[in-house]
Amino acid sequence: MIMLILSVDSSASPASVCLFEDGKVVAEYYLNTGLTHSQTLMAMAESVLKISGRSSSDIDVYAVNSGPGSFTGVRIGVSAVKGMAYAADKPCVEVSTLESMAYSFSGHHIFVCACMDARRSQVYNAVFRADGERLERLCDDRAISIEDLLSELRSVSGEIVLTGDGAELVYQSSDNPVIKLAPPHLRYQRASAVAMAAIEKYNRGEVVSSAALMPRYLRLSQAERERNAKTDKEGNAQ
Repeated sequence: MIMLILSVDSSASPASVCLFEDGKVVAEYYLNTGLTHSQTLMAMAESVLKISGRSSSDIDVYAVNSGPGSFTGVRIGVSAVKGMAYAADKPCVEVSTLESMAYSFSGHHIFVCACMDARRSQVYNAVFRADGERLERLCDDRAISIEDLLSELRSVSGEIVLTGDGAELVYQSSDNPVIKLAPPHLRYQRASAVAMAAIEKYNRGEVVSSAALMPRYLRLSQAERERNAKTDKEGNAQ
C-alpha cells in the first residue's frame, strides 16, 4: 500500500502538483496563469513538499499524466518526474490523462466520456463506466472524430458526462439528451486525480523505473507530420 505519492499534471494549459497520503490530499498546487510549465512545475513541487513539511526522501512513488495532451506539456511533466524519481531512486507510475480525468467521477453511477481537443474536428478520447466505487475502461485511448464519437455514444444506455477541454466541442455538436457537460470545476485534469489513478495501478504492480518512464502520444506532433509530408513530397518528386 502506498503511503505517500507525489503526482504531476502538465498535459494542458493548467499545471498541478499533489501530495497524496493514505487516500487523501495533503496538499495540491494548481496554477493556470499562462506561464510555461518549465517555469513553474519544479517550483510547485518544491512548494508542496516544503509547506507540508516533507522532503523528496519521504515520497514512496511518483506519478504523472504521461499523455495524451499537449506535446510540450506532457514532455515537461514526464521529464520533471523522471528527474525527481531518479534522484530519489523511487518508482514511477504512468497515468493516462484521459483516465485521470474520469477519476473525478468514480464515486458516481455514470458513464464518463473524457475528451481533449486534438484539433481538426477530433478529440483524444476514452470512455469509462463508474459504478460508485470503481472505474471500468470501455475503450483504449484514441484520437477520434467528434462525429464518430457521437455516433458511438448513441449506443450507450445511461447518462453520459463529458469532461476535458474537448468536452464543450463534443457537447455543442450533440443532440443526445443523455449527454451532459461536466461542471467547470470537474472538467479539467488535476494532479490529485492522477494520484487516485496511480494508487490502483501501483497496487496492480503497474510501475516503471524513472529510466523507463516515457511520454505516451497518440499521434505524431505537427512538426513531425510536416516533416514527414515534406519528405514524402520530395521523394515523390524524384
